Amino acid sequence: MRGLPLKLLFSLMLCLFILGTVLIAFIWYIFNYSGDRPRSSSHPIRKNPEAEPSWVCKECRENTIDKMVELYSHTWKKQEANFKKFRSQLTNRCHGATKAIVTQVNTPLESKIVYDGEKRKPLVVTPKLFNTFLKEQPFKNITRKTCAVVGNGGILLNSSCGAEIDSAHFVFRCNLPPVDKGYENDVGHHTDLVTANPSILLEKFDGLMEHRRPFVESLSSYRDSMLLLPAFSYGHNTPVSLRALYTLQDFNSSVQPMFLNPEYLQSLARFWKAQGLRAIRLSTGLIVASLALELCTNVHIYGFWPFAQHPHDRHQLTNHYYDNQQSKKMVHAMPAEFAQLLHLHSQGVLRVHLGQCASGPR
Repeated sequence: MRGLPLKLLFSLMLCLFILGTVLIAFIWYIFNYSGDRPRSSSHPIRKNPEAEPSWVCKECRENTIDKMVELYSHTWKKQEANFKKFRSQLTNRCHGATKAIVTQVNTPLESKIVYDGEKRKPLVVTPKLFNTFLKEQPFKNITRKTCAVVGNGGILLNSSCGAEIDSAHFVFRCNLPPVDKGYENDVGHHTDLVTANPSILLEKFDGLMEHRRPFVESLSSYRDSMLLLPAFSYGHNTPVSLRALYTLQDFNSSVQPMFLNPEYLQSLARFWKAQGLRAIRLSTGLIVASLALELCTNVHIYGFWPFAQHPHDRHQLTNHYYDNQQSKKMVHAMPAEFAQLLHLHSQGVLRVHLGQCASGPR
């Protein structure tokens, strides 16, 4: 009989506990979803900030273009002090002249390569891999007077910039663009260094797993230029980049393959982040433009305009000067990168070219 009151007491306490829990939950609900909280019917919460009305986005873009055109419209003059200061900062932090390219000097045998996109998966440098590296840095102790960095933007179409670009002492190009097929008048043909993203090798040449001659023949217009491959950005980039190197060697191509150094890319990303650039990854264009600023006395930028409207008369532009194919992954902050370059243009550090070209670089 003595156990019965204890059972009743326990049941009563359990009921009180459950009722208390329900009461607390009810009070919390009332506090958070009524009273001072705006009702969804009168103040809708926008779950997708990018889903703005089309006229808002258009107005934002037009304002951005207007501001960039205004900044660009001022008479350009090289400011030697600004150039030397920026170049010194870039060189001290990134050391592009000695570290941009993987060599047997900066990446010795049995060292570990840390992928800049996959830092948890280092790659040990084996004798076979070591033999694919250049013996020494190709840019060491050489300063170019004038360099042209050529992007692939649609603004180059009908620009007549070809002769101006070809007059530069060193020309950088990005991602295997056509420099023949009638584009010579707008983009020129002179090429000293051209980059190739592994995605291009996969999409256009089946990753070099089948017929390889079309790849070699497609590079003939670049003659004896350097071919820069980001072999160590991600693990899956390495095999296809090595196949590109072996293919060029097997076919005795005059094109010289080389690999971007992930250590340099990491330093470069930190440098631009310190300048205020927020991007998932730097674009190839900004990478080679940065390298040019270390290697060249005068840097001229072409084809980097990131908008679909021409800056002068606002007519529609294709994404590239040779096609209108859009990027599949939006990992690059193209407008923000261009704003950085335009800021350097306004400071007289480098010169951005938009629209028609009239004379060679000075």
